[in-house]
Amino acid sequence: MKKAPAFLPTLLSWLITLLVPVALTLSAVRLMLTPLYIQWEYNLPNFPADRYGFTKQDRLYWGNITRQYLLNSDGISFLADLRFPDGQPVYNERELRHMVDVKVTLSRTLQVWITSLVLLLGLGIWAWYDAWWQDFTRGVRRGAWVTVGLLVAILVFVLFLFEPFFVAFHNVFFDPGTWMFLWSDTLIRLFPEKFWQDIFILVGGLSLGGALALIVLLRPSK
Repeated sequence: MKKAPAFLPTLLSWLITLLVPVALTLSAVRLMLTPLYIQWEYNLPNFPADRYGFTKQDRLYWGNITRQYLLNSDGISFLADLRFPDGQPVYNERELRHMVDVKVTLSRTLQVWITSLVLLLGLGIWAWYDAWWQDFTRGVRRGAWVTVGLLVAILVFVLFLFEPFFVAFHNVFFDPGTWMFLWSDTLIRLFPEKFWQDIFILVGGLSLGGALALIVLLRPSK
């Protein structure tokens, strides 16, 4: 196999540096979309009760259906057709419009995640067979350090300035005001602020742990 030009491994090493934070962070985000997170979160002893009457089992049931919608190929009718026992719709029109936006954004995000993993895997195989493995591991380790720096800063905001961070985060991905709801709306009852604060903390913690593991495992040999 023809070796890569001398400048190319260095250039690709910096591309790898950019891909690593994306792959680590979005891998943690994908873990939050499993049934395990909802089960764990709703069973926390300090998870706030619903002032309008949802039980833990109600939240587990409706929350898991909502999670399924975000990952399946169905249209918004999957949620629009849901009814409470009294016949009232589970989600109102404003909530349904937001869920469409969320699904579109999440779909694009997961595409970015898969692309980053495929690129890293492909570059890793190329590096191994084309003798620029050290440049590859250097890029991964550098990307892990970038991840640590970014996540420490984000975790500080989440822990001490969550509300302005949460607003800014949503305004990046959604039109201002389209993601704000009444306390009595189902989305708020199922997914109160603590739900999202814990997600940010867990995503940050898992990504940080993965980054530190890469830093240790890919330490240059003496």
